[in-house]
Amino acid sequence: MAQGWPAGYGGVMLQGFYWDSFDASQWTVLEKKADDFSGYFDLVWVPQSGKAAATKSMGYDPLYYFNQNSTFGTEAQLRSMITTFKNKQVGTIADVVINHHGTNNGWFGFPAEEYKGVTYQNLSTDVCANDDNGAAAAEASRIGVQLSKNNDEGEGWGGMRDLDHKSTNVQNIVKAYEDYLLNDLGYAGFRYDMVKGFGAYHVGDYNTAANVKYSVGEYWDGNANNVKGWIDATGKKSAAFDFAFRYTVRDAINQNNWSMLNESNTTGINVDNGAYKQYAVTFVENHDVQDRGTTNGYTPDPIRRDTLAANAYLLAMPGTPCVFYTHYLAYPKEIKAMIDARKLAGVTNTSSYQNYRSSAGYYANVVTGTNGKLLVVVGSNANQLAVPTSRYTKLLSGYHYAYYLASDAETAWVDKASGAYEGENLKVKLTAVSTNAGAKLVYTTNGTTPAASSTQVASGTEITLPEGETTLKVALLVNGVVGKVITRSYKIAAAAPYTPETIRVYVNTDEVNWKSYVNYHSWGGTHTGTAWPGDKVTATVSVNGKTWFYKDYTLNNADDYVNFVFSIGTAANAGANQSLDVERVKRTSYFIVSSAKENGKFTVRDVTEATGIEGVETDSKLRTADRYYYTLSGQRLSGKPVQRGVYIHAGRKIIIR
Repeated sequence: MAQGWPAGYGGVMLQGFYWDSFDASQWTVLEKKADDFSGYFDLVWVPQSGKAAATKSMGYDPLYYFNQNSTFGTEAQLRSMITTFKNKQVGTIADVVINHHGTNNGWFGFPAEEYKGVTYQNLSTDVCANDDNGAAAAEASRIGVQLSKNNDEGEGWGGMRDLDHKSTNVQNIVKAYEDYLLNDLGYAGFRYDMVKGFGAYHVGDYNTAANVKYSVGEYWDGNANNVKGWIDATGKKSAAFDFAFRYTVRDAINQNNWSMLNESNTTGINVDNGAYKQYAVTFVENHDVQDRGTTNGYTPDPIRRDTLAANAYLLAMPGTPCVFYTHYLAYPKEIKAMIDARKLAGVTNTSSYQNYRSSAGYYANVVTGTNGKLLVVVGSNANQLAVPTSRYTKLLSGYHYAYYLASDAETAWVDKASGAYEGENLKVKLTAVSTNAGAKLVYTTNGTTPAASSTQVASGTEITLPEGETTLKVALLVNGVVGKVITRSYKIAAAAPYTPETIRVYVNTDEVNWKSYVNYHSWGGTHTGTAWPGDKVTATVSVNGKTWFYKDYTLNNADDYVNFVFSIGTAANAGANQSLDVERVKRTSYFIVSSAKENGKFTVRDVTEATGIEGVETDSKLRTADRYYYTLSGQRLSGKPVQRGVYIHAGRKIIIR
């Protein structure tokens, strides 16, 4: 029987798309990432794969159930991707959009489809009686057709016909469709879109009929009790996205008050004292709340900074974490290392946890996994928290986050995640997590299992791996006994030569009426931070009819970046007239300081794409046959870019749209 979501599940999910990711989420593009996903993401949620009403669509305007030729690729490409994922132990989650449906012949002209000799077609009598606030009824009366006698059981959605899920015809179509998704196409489970639009018990019925293992509903509500109520109403036949968890993390970050993560009724459905952790699919960002770069009737609600800390907290806590694709594309190595730590400790969706420390500057929980206790610390002062080395061993640390594992876990740890790296020599740190002070580590680099006679090193030793493919296996060695083996697989390529690059950071301050200067407080990367409030910048240039202050910065390596706060005033009073943090700037960029505020600080809009990037001088020595693409920060890509942006290829500036 369908149980909604398995208990004790230690898997991690990836949302394999973002809004308008038409290139990055093509089935062929995602399929090529199967090796990268394998061992880290157990489930990948992909866009709605049926043919939609619009020619170019994210799939939320569904038109066909059984025609699987979509904006993201053909049915054959979809099947190939799903099969490749499955062979790499990665399950594919289908986006199931059944609240509403499109037509291709007037208001009620639903297309007929044949599958396995049966014709399936929604009818006008399958449309909710009060669809579109009565507009559908008026049209039905005008053309002489009947609608359902039942009103919508949930919220309406304008522009398409809301389906009556009490209709036997609708139920038969959905059940056939879901059987097709699972048992023909090979999907592993369902993500139900807009479940506030129809009765929750229908999801329970559909999942029972499909006998699906993984089901998660988008019950978009920040009140954890309401989400729990929906789960109950499905008969606990489905998990739900933990919106309360997401909003709590967002608030803690945006208000720079990490103590807000303390457990309460609104923290999330994954709270330690609840019975709903099994059904919590936690997340910190998705396609609906991301900043889409537009204000045309859409209010974005993104996490504007501390993406890494947000993911560190997400990936350490109970529930099944769902990582957003843009976050993974920005920080693949860091996020994979976090997943390694989660899986090493054995954290699952039903793990228990206790608060370790809490303050405005940091928040720390100890999460009890099946293999050990994982201590996660997040916050602006996360790396200043003193953690006793007698009890915990540090695994990872980065910008505003740190992971520790209780020393009694008795295991080896490798700080670099498996994957592709650039650089002729990759340094990998090996750590012994043990209560035995004399514990050593043994390792091999040829794929063989380490023995007591293998190369021995002390905890904390960095080893250097050469260019090429290496399978590293490491184990704890205590009193001559070899423990559990940790395996990492690396593909190391020689790094492209890097020439320091100068970027220019522009800021327009018309909305806040800063006329004569702007303070640029900068830090991060290889740069020495300025003393508050930073450099007083008076240089201006006119671009697209606006006046922009500007200052140049040099990036010294491929991973370099600069962070900023813009302000006016002196050290004593600039704090009252400052912007939010602008993080990890790696290219020439244009920012507008907005008059809107968050927690007393001016928000900042990145308008680089709309404004345009100044011309780039190409390398005259670059051969026209060169197969590599380079970012403007000098990083060489392993293949053709999948994200929109400006790149250098074969001596030319290339714009990928």
